[in-house]
Amino acid sequence: MTTTTSPGGIRLGLRANLAQFSLLVLVNALVGGMLGQERTVLPLLADDVFHLSAYTAALTYILAFGATKAITNFFAGALSDRYGRKPVLIAGWLIALPVPAMLAWGPSWGWIIAANVLLGVNQGLTWSTTVIMKIDLVGPERRGLAMGFNEAAGYVAVAATAMATGAIADHAGLRPEPFLLGAAYLVLALGLSTFAVRETRDHARAEAAQHPVPATDVTTAQIARLTSFTDKALSAASQAGLVNNLNDALAWGIFPLLFATHGLSVAEIGVLAALYPAVWGAGQMLTGWWSDHVGRKHLITAGMLLQAAAIALVAAATTFPAWAVAQILLGIGTALVYPTLLAVIGDVAHPAWRARAVGVYRLWRDGGFAVGALLAGILADAYGLTTAIWAVAALTATSGLTVAVRMYETHPRPVNQAAARRDPPPPDQVN
Repeated sequence: MTTTTSPGGIRLGLRANLAQFSLLVLVNALVGGMLGQERTVLPLLADDVFHLSAYTAALTYILAFGATKAITNFFAGALSDRYGRKPVLIAGWLIALPVPAMLAWGPSWGWIIAANVLLGVNQGLTWSTTVIMKIDLVGPERRGLAMGFNEAAGYVAVAATAMATGAIADHAGLRPEPFLLGAAYLVLALGLSTFAVRETRDHARAEAAQHPVPATDVTTAQIARLTSFTDKALSAASQAGLVNNLNDALAWGIFPLLFATHGLSVAEIGVLAALYPAVWGAGQMLTGWWSDHVGRKHLITAGMLLQAAAIALVAAATTFPAWAVAQILLGIGTALVYPTLLAVIGDVAHPAWRARAVGVYRLWRDGGFAVGALLAGILADAYGLTTAIWAVAALTATSGLTVAVRMYETHPRPVNQAAARRDPPPPDQVN
């Protein structure tokens, strides 16, 4: 694992920064756990406790979460560039302080929606910041591996917490006991972020000083246009990220309801809800590393197409074993895509404006939660759960083909790193 030292003495690389990197992996696991406390229980709360019969109404908490998180992602990148990474991370945990209590004892569905607004801000600030901080620490050569560890920690924690809260709910009821786990995560994460995590902004500045392309004075609007539309790799990554999290909204909000209509118990639904993010999370430790060796584009294309096949299997199946296979395949497909898309952003964006590019990408990606909640809810209300799932499968396949056609390979090949590297021109020079 290569280590480089800047003229100012700051060392880039995984080995040189292993202690802080490992701490940030733990913090991001706690970020994922905050999300995991909802994955099994909240769809069932909407039906059993608050008696929301319309799917669109029942999925409003995902819409609130996704829209808020997407917008917060955008500002998280800009704020971390301006004020530093650590203050943004701490702010994200402070904002989440009321969330477990609101979920556990909120007297109406409006309280659940409000809790998910706060959770969206929390996730946008904390997850974005841990991503940026890990990219800062490791430098360019192990970016895929770093993102694999980051996303693996978060989504393994999502899976473990989803299974744990499902088991708790099966024995103690849907509220309040499952959400006490989230309260414990919150206290631990706030303490670690305040007293143990160190600022990493100077690492990004050190990398920028060594970058072969000098930093240009670009505006956030120019970066947003480049990431969203004009650069083929960045824009292809942004649309794939949106569709990927649209899938996740489907798995979060619709799959448990489908499983319940076929008579599965809360504990069985909890197992299925955990299986997909568990495979997704653990797999990213391999796929992030793999993308550093074989490139990004083909892994993303294959992952989106595999997700489409897995979602189609969920729609076609009617038994626990078949759904379990589908969840495993969906997890593998997502593992191929998730850290690799972030690595694409890190490959192309200049270190001087990379945090803002990550924020724009994550705006699109987590906007997929909101789009997925609306699309799946409307289709499920009009045509049924199965039709909604088939529609999302077709959309996911289309996204994978878009990556195959539009994205260029972004990872510098070890055999000819200088020739293969593609640093984009300044945003004001992109057609």
